[in-house]
Amino acid sequence: MDPLTQTLLGAVAGQALCGRRLGPAAALLGAVGGAIPDIDVFFPGGEAALPVAYHRHFTHSLLFVPAGGAAAALPFLLLGRWRRQWKLLITAAVVGCATHGLLDTFTSYGTHLLWPFSSRRLSWDLISIIDPVFTLVLAVGLVWSLFLTKAARPAQIALLVVLGYLGAGFIQHERAAAGQASLARRRGHLIERARVMPTLSNLLVWRSIYEAKGVLYADAIRVPTFGVPALRPGSSLPVVGLADLGPQAAGNRRIRRVFAGFWDFADGYVARLPGQERIIADMRYSLTPEGFDALWGVRITTDGPVPAVEWVYLATDRRGALTELWRDVRDPSRFRPLDNE
Repeated sequence: MDPLTQTLLGAVAGQALCGRRLGPAAALLGAVGGAIPDIDVFFPGGEAALPVAYHRHFTHSLLFVPAGGAAAALPFLLLGRWRRQWKLLITAAVVGCATHGLLDTFTSYGTHLLWPFSSRRLSWDLISIIDPVFTLVLAVGLVWSLFLTKAARPAQIALLVVLGYLGAGFIQHERAAAGQASLARRRGHLIERARVMPTLSNLLVWRSIYEAKGVLYADAIRVPTFGVPALRPGSSLPVVGLADLGPQAAGNRRIRRVFAGFWDFADGYVARLPGQERIIADMRYSLTPEGFDALWGVRITTDGPVPAVEWVYLATDRRGALTELWRDVRDPSRFRPLDNE
């Protein structure tokens, strides 16, 4: 999730576990531990056409947690006043660090949680990468704990509340997935792989994307707290593989390497951007939940003397997309009953 939420979660976790004996220092240690895995944004990407290669990589793995926690605690251990409580200091920092990769895995972006034992990017698709409700609960719990009661209990309550919120995300995800499966059956599609992902800042409107016979189908599914899921149908695009790039691109070593890395990053949900055939885009995300308005991709050019590939950011009208999304959240009439499809 966003750095603010990660820092708050680390602080709340540290305070909940060690606040009774360490006081505010527990929250501070947890906050530093919760933030430290994002140091990967400063790592060189290696390949300019794939700058996302090392984000949410090894610093977000479970194996990194002890090292990350120790690094977060080290400046405090150098201060003589804290050395007698070194075990608690390290514990608070390690706990904060451990929350980071786990929380990112609950989102749809993908995290190398099990590196180096597995290169798979884990994504549980239960919560958006930005969710104000989740963040606000953590902020209230931390302020309550540090400044109002000066006790660990409010932080513990905040942790229970956000865990319950993730549980709600799991229930909503399963309902959206059931709606997606029903939709595919009605269309006569045999799903080869599928994702349902919450849209930004809510658990009501979900992006459904699945592959059937080499074609990606995107739809918006609204899952109310009570009631039956509803649909706004979208469109479809063929999946793009290496062979579809043409002999010039497929025969270029760099393009093959970048495409393989991009395919892995996008979990195979890649297609040509409508209207810009040179751009191969990550279709997991879209400005519209039922569309293919991708946020990023790679542009492959083969009409020059040497085939070339470059990373491109695509999203432009994000403010307009957020306005439309808010209307989707508030107005169920923008969707139709799933049974009518």
